[in-house]
Amino acid sequence: MVRIAVLVSGGGTNLEALFRAQESGIIRSGRIELVIADRPAYALERAQSHGCMSMLISRRELGMKAFAEHLAAALEENRIDMVVLAGFLSILPEEAIERYEGRMINIHPSLIPSFCGKGFYGLRVHEAALERGVKVTGATVHLVNGIADGGRILMQKAVSVKPGDTPETLQRRVMEEAEWEILPLCTEMIASAIGGSDENR
Repeated sequence: MVRIAVLVSGGGTNLEALFRAQESGIIRSGRIELVIADRPAYALERAQSHGCMSMLISRRELGMKAFAEHLAAALEENRIDMVVLAGFLSILPEEAIERYEGRMINIHPSLIPSFCGKGFYGLRVHEAALERGVKVTGATVHLVNGIADGGRILMQKAVSVKPGDTPETLQRRVMEEAEWEILPLCTEMIASAIGGSDENR
């Protein structure tokens, strides 16, 4: 069973979708063993409610160097095979990205390459989409590399922009119709690939 860590920074709605997918059998090749937040976040309470180990590693309090060291140690100590970024807002150290190359995925609330990269996160993505006047937006799951939102795309799902949408209503619909669906599917896809490669060693 592939051991998964989920990294979070906020409320943890995508984390909740992952737990539900695990409990319903959509995610069956891996198990969420650890949730790490880089700041105080409600997501940690969600993890606890599902009986999952959770910890706060504060980037602000530790500074980048110590944050990177603590994060690497937590992943190592818990024998983590795969990392899922689910609304994680900190820049990851290069060492972590390299170590989990091909085994670290991220969810982004747009159809990459639109509205992505530095500065595009949270509501800012949806504000930019509405300002541009796009008729279709959505979400993307991609592998993580050293470029913000630059890794290979694994899956995308489109969501229509409706007249009268606000950044908040659009954010909610993108989560419900796209993010909560494709993130669990891609988590299972990568976990299955990791499990298969481990068996063939």
